[in-house]
Amino acid sequence: MNRGATEIRVGLGSCGVASGAKPVMAALLEQAGRAGANGIVKAVGCNGMCHREPIVEVVEAGGRATLYGNVTPEAARQIARKHIRPSRLTTRTRWHAEALAGHLGHNGGRPRASDFELDRASGAAARYLGPQRRIVLENCGEVDPLNIDDYLKRGGYQALATCLKERSPEDVITTIGNSGLRGRGGAGFPTARKWAMARVQPGETKYVVCNGDEGDPGAFMDRLVLESDPHRVIEGLAIAAYAVGAAEGYFYIRAEYPLAVRRIRHALEQAREHGYLGERILGSRFSLRMEVREGAGAFVCGEETALILSLEGQRGMPKLRPPYPAEHGFRGRPTVINNVETLSCVPWIVSHGADAFAALGTATSKGTKVFALTGKINHGGLIEVPMGITIREIVEEIGGGIKGGRLFKGVQIGGPSGGCIPARLAGTTVDYDALAKTGAIMGSGGLVVLDDRDCMVDMARYFLQFTQAESCGKCTFCRIGTKRMLEILDRLCQGHGRPDDLEKLETLVDYVSRGSLCGLGQTAPNPVATTLRYFRDEYEAHLRDKRCPAGRCPALIEYRVKDNCIGCTLCAQVCPVGAIEFRPYEKHTIDAALCTRCDMCLQACQDEAIEVI
Repeated sequence: MNRGATEIRVGLGSCGVASGAKPVMAALLEQAGRAGANGIVKAVGCNGMCHREPIVEVVEAGGRATLYGNVTPEAARQIARKHIRPSRLTTRTRWHAEALAGHLGHNGGRPRASDFELDRASGAAARYLGPQRRIVLENCGEVDPLNIDDYLKRGGYQALATCLKERSPEDVITTIGNSGLRGRGGAGFPTARKWAMARVQPGETKYVVCNGDEGDPGAFMDRLVLESDPHRVIEGLAIAAYAVGAAEGYFYIRAEYPLAVRRIRHALEQAREHGYLGERILGSRFSLRMEVREGAGAFVCGEETALILSLEGQRGMPKLRPPYPAEHGFRGRPTVINNVETLSCVPWIVSHGADAFAALGTATSKGTKVFALTGKINHGGLIEVPMGITIREIVEEIGGGIKGGRLFKGVQIGGPSGGCIPARLAGTTVDYDALAKTGAIMGSGGLVVLDDRDCMVDMARYFLQFTQAESCGKCTFCRIGTKRMLEILDRLCQGHGRPDDLEKLETLVDYVSRGSLCGLGQTAPNPVATTLRYFRDEYEAHLRDKRCPAGRCPALIEYRVKDNCIGCTLCAQVCPVGAIEFRPYEKHTIDAALCTRCDMCLQACQDEAIEVI
């Protein structure tokens, strides 16, 4: 193998850094330097397999790739020894001796590279990656987000060049319309229709905005794409600006995403230096300026009209529509707002054609959808699947099933504005219409997997707590209605439910969803509505029996020691409040009056001698 033919990629997205990827990167750089092979170790973004971070991928001459997961610094050194051919005999001899010692087991227990290898052809990695169809994520984990040349080598900014040199703005809008692309931010509004509305508005001043204000609990789709492939999003926003006639664009990114903010700003500077932003881009008459604005973390600012007010320096509160932002938006001018995923689809559609995108998905939901797969799942992370795939395929094939072999109970899809779909409806396809029929919504792409230990009343309460706290307070129905619903759910989980509580909940769900001004209030009742619809028996158990079937609500459960207790004292040792008396070799008991239901005894017991009743 020639020097430089091997490329070692290290995922340095937020998930990789949090898992220890920086020491792994340092170890690889050290070993590459010792071998005289500097420059072959490359920082990339996350490839979506967040459950296996830190991830290292070695791509050799000819394209053969080897993937390694959960890599430690010592394992990284072994990986380097395996794949990098030293350039000097003395170094080669030393490496050979080290590798031989490791092979013979004389390395003091150090890990071998093969211990961390993920088989792409079969096994968990293949099941995770195989069913996916990557459009938005095609560069994630492969390009260096800080190097524009890496993006250009993969055809970056060619779609923008094609638009500027060969297509009119109207042609671009037609192409996006023919692709069937719908907004991936939650509502699914046709992208081309929004662009066309802004295009025909009078006046020369128009704006485009990338909505990166991702605030859903458990969602990290936008963050990963912004961190891993920033130039792709910039190119998509530039094409949108050309199509609608805007000369100014903004990235509105939540301040809690500091790595994404830094990388977008760095990428914007590179794009300007290479002539893809600024005056007369690529010799055309089209000019475009872009900058980043950081949001202050208000969930409601993900709504377009609230985002615009925040962008203007005002308090983010939704406005009545019409007029729509495409007619009267930022600074009173026509403004197109698309989220990160939507914009990332645009360069691919322009390059590959509308028909190629429309060939994926269903009749009314074209293309792919990115999901943050989290919860009680074996293989969590970021996935991109063709529309029309079923929930069961995502959970069982891509996600590898439920952790610990527990029972699959359902999924919460669409974030706090989404709904809970039971396992018996796991054959539901992922598309806008099919999900709407269940009472849920596509949302921006959060998908939380639930098992039999999840209480659906508590789950509805969790998401309602979030939306109630994030309500801007402008609407009476949203401000007060969500508070009253939350009070009822709190009562139920405390065992203080009243006979008419379920009927009141249903009435409030109707009032809040119909009477609220913006999407936050209109969809806030969805978790309550869907859990009442599909898991009413759990609500009734909380109400009538003062019992939590899932054993989740502390006020409605009790911990008890079973007869198979051997008196190992582990439970007594970990109990933080002294509710378990220390009695070696005797069956223990739990003082219910002192017990705080912290679950530490259950986790510590090695004989399954503690149960929740």
